[in-house]
Parts: sequence; structure tokens; C-alpha cells
Amino acid sequence: MTRPPLTLYMAAPRGFCAGVDRAIKIVEIALEKWGAPVFVRHEIVHNRYVVDDLRAKGAVFVDELDEVPDDRPVVFSAHGVPKSVPAEAARRRMIHVDATCPLVSKVHIEAARHHENGLQMVMIGHAGHPETEGTMGQLPPGEVLLVETAADVADLAPRDPERLAFITQTTLSVDDTAEIVAALRARFPSIVGPHKEDICYATTNRQEAVKAMALHCDALLVVGAPNSSNSRRLVEVGRRAGCGYAQLVQRADDIDWRALDGARAIGITAGASAPEVLVNEVVAAFRDRYDVQMREVETAVEDVEFKVPRILRVPA
Repeated sequence: MTRPPLTLYMAAPRGFCAGVDRAIKIVEIALEKWGAPVFVRHEIVHNRYVVDDLRAKGAVFVDELDEVPDDRPVVFSAHGVPKSVPAEAARRRMIHVDATCPLVSKVHIEAARHHENGLQMVMIGHAGHPETEGTMGQLPPGEVLLVETAADVADLAPRDPERLAFITQTTLSVDDTAEIVAALRARFPSIVGPHKEDICYATTNRQEAVKAMALHCDALLVVGAPNSSNSRRLVEVGRRAGCGYAQLVQRADDIDWRALDGARAIGITAGASAPEVLVNEVVAAFRDRYDVQMREVETAVEDVEFKVPRILRVPA
């Protein structure tokens, strides 16, 4: 039977960013250095395939530090942790390795600097997300006010409207965040913003690639996990940019083929915590059903690399 023709537009860049790549390496090197088990507080990154792969190598994922024995190393996830967590690890004299993405750490440093200058923080982020909890946990209770939407700005009750600064989660929609920032500046004209925007380069680049290919596509598939903020934002960006259908898939098995019936051009991208092996799996599934022509849509070239912490670079 003749397979119908299909053009797959592949976003570039897509998939792993430097912070995710570093976090995974940290767990792998820790396992080599100290042997299994190495404990990891929360998912190292938001991707089931990655977590399961590390678990098979000897990583043990836990929700809280009190689940970790004193005599075993623990790694903190790429999303960052409240200050109380490494403080407790130090009190217990545990070997602990911080895999927080350096771009998230930059936001932590900004928050601390503004706090030292007497400013109350407004954080733009998603309630309950580990990165948001980690960033808000850098400062004492009440010093960080959370807003998720532009509408939330009207309900803010800061201690002093003239003494405010804002920071953001690094994995937000660029367009949504701009709308919230505009609302903050309209209500609080003296609010202080970051010297350089907090949304990380990888989030921005992946969203721009989706926008560039959206107009060519009947549908968009984003390879990523449902608890991955940056992956879910890519679905939203694709819909807003003109894709008639956009779906988040963890694996090829999740593809809704009926929804794609009749499509002749489909865009594929991957969130920053999704490995390329899963993208290849999705592409292979399309090749099984269609006569596929591949086209790459490149909007940026990424060459960022972050070093692993010093504790992993010195002999045991």
C-alpha cells in the first residue's frame, strides 16, 4: 500500500539544554564516584525516560531529605531547592551535590541581592512547581509574592509599593511573561526588574523555533513530560502561533493518530528535558505510516556548556 506523503518540520534547537545535560551528568558522575545508591531529591529533570534510566543505574529518587541516610550522597535537582535543604544536609554532615541549573541559581542570587537592598520580591511563576518553590525558599516567608497571571497583579498587597523587584521562573512563556511584566510596571512604576531577563536562553530559543515553523504546519507534536513547564509552554506557543492542533507526547505510543488524519505537514520539537532518543522514536513512528520528507527549521545555534560542581571534579 502506498504511504501518504508527509513533511516533518524539525525544530532546531530542541531537546536537552545545558542545564539539563549538566544535571544528568552530575548524577552519573556521582554514581561512578561513590557507587550506588546515590539519592536524588525530586526528579533530577522532568522526564520519566531520563529518571527511569538513572534509576536503573542506581539512583534513588525521594521527595524529601529525611528519606536519605546520613551516609549516602544526595543530589539536588536541576530546578533548585529552598535554602533550608542544603542547610539541613550540612547539619547532618551529608555529602550533597547541587545540580541546580546555573541560570536558576542566577535568579536566586538576584533575589538575595534585592532582599539585602530592602526590596520585597514578586515572583512570576507557577505555584507548586519545584523551581518556584526553590526560588521562593531563598528568602524568609512573606518576602516573595507569587503571581501566575496578569490578572493576579491587581490582587497583590506588597508591604511597600515603592520597594519592589520582580523575578521569574526560567521556563515560562515569553509572551505571557511580557504581559505580566507590563501589568506589574503599570501598577508599580518603580518596580525593579532583572538586568537580563530571567527566562533562560533555551526556553526562549525553543519557543522561537516553534513560532518559526508553526505557520508551515497542520499540527505540532512536543516531546516532553506533562510535569515539564517548558514543554507545556511549547504546546501553548504552537497553538497561538497558528498550529491547528498541538499535542504533548511522552513517547511515540502517545501519538493520537486520528487527530493527525489528513495532515500533510507536522512540526516536531522537544522540551529541554526530553532526550533526542525519544524524538527519534517519534520520527520512526511517522516513517512507518507515511512517506516522510524531513525539513529542519533552525532559529538559533546553542553552544552553552556548564561545568559540574567541583566536588565531582576532585578525587574521592
